[in-house]
Amino acid sequence: MNAGNIISIGISVIIISSCSFNGIFHKPIRTVEFDESVQQYNGNSTLYVDYNKAEEEIIIKDSASNRLNEDFRIQNKYFQSSNGNILNGWFITPDRNQPFATILHLHGSAGNLLTHYQSIVPLVDYGYQIFMFDYSGYGSSEGKPTHKVVLEDAYSALNYLRKQEDLRASKIIVYGQSYGGYLAAIMGSNSQMSIDGIVIEGAFTSLREEAIHKASVFGNFVKKGIEADSQIRKNYKPLLVIHSKEDDMVPVEFGREIFLNANDPKEFYEIDGPHNSGLSKYSTEIAERIYQLILAE
Repeated sequence: MNAGNIISIGISVIIISSCSFNGIFHKPIRTVEFDESVQQYNGNSTLYVDYNKAEEEIIIKDSASNRLNEDFRIQNKYFQSSNGNILNGWFITPDRNQPFATILHLHGSAGNLLTHYQSIVPLVDYGYQIFMFDYSGYGSSEGKPTHKVVLEDAYSALNYLRKQEDLRASKIIVYGQSYGGYLAAIMGSNSQMSIDGIVIEGAFTSLREEAIHKASVFGNFVKKGIEADSQIRKNYKPLLVIHSKEDDMVPVEFGREIFLNANDPKEFYEIDGPHNSGLSKYSTEIAERIYQLILAE
């Protein structure tokens, strides 16, 4: 084999590896658009969905038809991203109490609303209402996910919230988990006039650094992209960084790096457990830390 062929093969490997490892950041699960008569099943999470179109209400059930969202209400919404895609979002509100703050949730890079709502919904028990949405290409949201497109979606979701008349007096906290934490560091730091604080859980510093962690030297073929630890330097809103020292998907060093680059007021909350399990194990502690750092007068 001559040198030219070796170089060609090497270039092909680099291109294929780059495309492949960029793909690890987006693994959406698609669903059909909700309709009044449709009962929807998500094979990965064994959850069923009934939709009352007149009330825009989502009811989630298990395989035995037991209602899972008895203590909170889910309203189904659609809004347009700045890139033109129509995105699907859920307002999750306490069923009995008036919420005192709004969480804008940015979920991770796989699944959809059904697979992610349980990782953020524990905050509803502490008086928070939540708006979460599917990025372009996820769930029933239109389009195809790319790093640029999903970041545009994050900005658009915040703009959508701020246009809601009944939320004009509400404090808004951006809470991102995993890939969503990476987005939260960027979007939140560049939207400080529209938010009251940022929570980042299990986030990485840059696309390339996470790809290197996942794929060793081959991760160097991934574009670095916007760096969360650099963008967070712009932020002066209260910041809570949550990361597990046992996280094998996104090492705790990434969370520490974001925290070290951030301005006060800030807090680093190191926890135990697997990736993105913070609210399943430490919901009381996290809810209290959010309140004290961001909301307490």
